[in-house]
Amino acid sequence: MYIHLLHLGRVSYAEGLAVQARVVAARKVGAIGDVLLLMEHPPVLTLGRNAHRENVLLSDELLAQRGVELHEVNRGGDVTYHGPGQLVGYPIFDLRGDLPGKKGPHLGPVDFVRLMEEALIRVCKDFGVVTQRVCKRTGVWTAAGGSVLERKVAAIGVHVSQGVTSHGFALNVTTDLRDYQWIVPCGIADREVTSLELEAGDGVVVTMENAVNSVARSFGHVFGRQMLGVETVAELLGEAAPVGAAAL
Repeated sequence: MYIHLLHLGRVSYAEGLAVQARVVAARKVGAIGDVLLLMEHPPVLTLGRNAHRENVLLSDELLAQRGVELHEVNRGGDVTYHGPGQLVGYPIFDLRGDLPGKKGPHLGPVDFVRLMEEALIRVCKDFGVVTQRVCKRTGVWTAAGGSVLERKVAAIGVHVSQGVTSHGFALNVTTDLRDYQWIVPCGIADREVTSLELEAGDGVVVTMENAVNSVARSFGHVFGRQMLGVETVAELLGEAAPVGAAAL
């Protein structure tokens, strides 16, 4: 058993959604196995199914002046920021497959989210950052201590259709956290966000490449699968690329 891994680099949010839609369609008909898509996006805000527009603190005009797009999407959760230095992962998994902890005909969406959290907690550990789950607050958080409250380092929001997952996680690696001033992240006003770069100890090298490698290892361990890298969407879907076409 394996998980296909495709790292697209930095692509627009619309392009990422389009790729995700193609992969989800292929997974639903059983043309491919489970897939983990990894990418970065230019600055963009996304509103989940439970989002409140007031949690976007800038007007549409100010967002447009800053070149920030706003997308309404079908994942769970409130408003989320994506931008450079943040690793976005879209696991396209069939919850009816052979997955850890499955007790019935399919793995529950909440259980799937907990597995993703576990994988990301292990990623943070690779960089010497101690993280945890927080009751009733999805995502991955730094450990609290004394007067220091936990801070969110990874957001998670998924959608499930016909047993197949889409959307996923956003892990702050070297993210410019000032951009979070545009929103109330995930609708949570009493906690801050952070990044691996900010939390890692002295001498720890935090790069996007290192984070990608760590995510691949951790997802493989948590889901008990071999990670199989592919270079392009066409390769993943078994399509013949047109002559002279740029690889995606």
